[in-house]
Amino acid sequence: MISREPEYFPPSLNYYGRMGRRAMFLCRDSGHAVLLLVSAIANLRYVFEKRSQKEVFMQMYVFGVKSLGVITVVAVFTGMILALQAGLELQKFNQQVYIGSAVMVSMLREMGPFMTGLILAACVGSAMAAQLGTMTVSEEVAALELMSIDPVRFLVMPRIAAMAIMTPVLAFYTCIMGVVGGGIVGMTQLDVSWVAYIENARDFAEYKDLYVGLFKAFLFGVIITTVSCHEGFATTEGAVGVGISTRRAVIICFLYILVVGYFITRLFY
Repeated sequence: MISREPEYFPPSLNYYGRMGRRAMFLCRDSGHAVLLLVSAIANLRYVFEKRSQKEVFMQMYVFGVKSLGVITVVAVFTGMILALQAGLELQKFNQQVYIGSAVMVSMLREMGPFMTGLILAACVGSAMAAQLGTMTVSEEVAALELMSIDPVRFLVMPRIAAMAIMTPVLAFYTCIMGVVGGGIVGMTQLDVSWVAYIENARDFAEYKDLYVGLFKAFLFGVIITTVSCHEGFATTEGAVGVGISTRRAVIICFLYILVVGYFITRLFY
C-alpha cells in the first residue's frame, strides 16, 4: 500500500531539513505514480476480457456521457469569448472575417484539449480520487489484495483505458462546439456570415493542429487517471484524508496539464 506517513524519519530541526524531506517525499510519490502507470499499462492485455470490457464501457459512460453537459457549455462560451475578443481587435482593421481561423486554430491546438483536461480533472479526477480514497481507508483495497485480486488490474486499468479513449473524443467535441460558439458571435455581433466564417476556419486549419490537439488530450487523460488513482491509493486518516487526497489530485492534475501542454506545443511548433 502507498503511504505518505514518515514513521521512520526523525522530526526536522530546520528549514533545509524540512525542504529536503518534502523533496524526498515528492520524488517518492512521483515514483509510485509512475510505477502505478506502468503496472496499469502492463495489465492492458486483460482489457479484452468480458468482465474488463464491461468495466471499461461503464467508465467511458461515466467519464464521457455524463460530462457532456458541462463540456458543451464551457466549449460554446470559450469559442464565443475567443471570437469576441479576436473579432473586436480585427474589426478595427476591417478584418473580422478572419475570426474563423483564429477560433479554429486556437481550439484545435490549445483550448480544446486544455479546457477538456481541466473539466475532466475537476469533475472526473476528483470523483476518482475520492472513490478510491474511500475504498482505501475503509480497507476495501486491502480486502481485494487478500482475495488475490490485483487492485491495479481491477480498479486502475479500466479507468486508464476509458480515459485514454474518451479524452480525445471529448476534446474533438469541445473544438466543434467552440467553433459553433464563435460562429454565433460572428453572425450576431461582428457581421460575419456563417459561410464566410466556416470557409475561413477550414482554409487556415491544418491536420497537424488536430493531431497535436488529440495527442495532448490523450496525455491529459492518462495524467488525470494516474494522478487521481495514486492519490486515492495514498489516502490516510479517514474522511479527512479523502478530502485532502481529492484536493491534491485536482491541484496536481491542473499543474501537470499546464506544464505538459506547454512542452507539447513547444515540441511540435
